[in-house]
Order: sequence, then structure tokens, then C-alpha cells
Amino acid sequence: MDKIRRVCRPVSLVLAMVMVMLSGPYQYTMAAMVQTESVVSMAQGNDARQYVNSVLARQDVQAAFTEQGIDPLEAQERINSLSDAELVSLADKLANMPAGGDIGIVSALLIIFLVIVILKVL
Repeated sequence: MDKIRRVCRPVSLVLAMVMVMLSGPYQYTMAAMVQTESVVSMAQGNDARQYVNSVLARQDVQAAFTEQGIDPLEAQERINSLSDAELVSLADKLANMPAGGDIGIVSALLIIFLVIVILKVL
């Protein structure tokens, strides 16, 4: 019996070291519930990124960038560096922006009034 213990002791130490080395590289993971808001915000961010990229890919937008002295590739890099919240805000602004510009009804009436007053004075 003593002879068996002398033989098994080094074998058991080697097996224990092998088991420690095998379990070392594995990390413990913790599961958690995924909240609906995080999934929706990721989807909105992806949709916003796709929309903004489609707007930037248009030839007229790239021509406007070039006229302003902005490299379209640099603009694309800056868009890619935005966070999802910033992209959603930018996409909302782009989608709600009127094509001809919005000066507002009050501003338009004020301009018309000033033109009439100036024409009456002259």
C-alpha cells in the first residue's frame, strides 16, 4: 500500500497541475437579460448610420463638400467616428430638413413687410 502511495503522489501532483493549466485560459461569463432599449438603440444607430452614409454617397452632396473645401473621405471618416446617439440626431435633422431651407412663417412675413415699407418710402 505504501508503494502505491509513493507512485500515485507524483502522478496526482502532475495531474493537478495539468488541471490548473487547462482551466486557466477560460474566463467566467455572466449572463444577463438584454434590455429592449439597448436593442432598439442599436437598431436605430445602424439605421441612422446607413441613412447618413447614403446621403453622403450622393454626387450633389460630395460636390457641395468639394465646393466648401472639405474632402468627402474626411467627412466620411468623421461620420464613422460619431456615436450612435449623435448619428440618430444627425439623421433626424437631415430627414426633417426641407429641401429649400426653412426660414419660418414669421420671418417670411417680416421680410415681406420690410420690402413693402422700403418700396413705399422710395
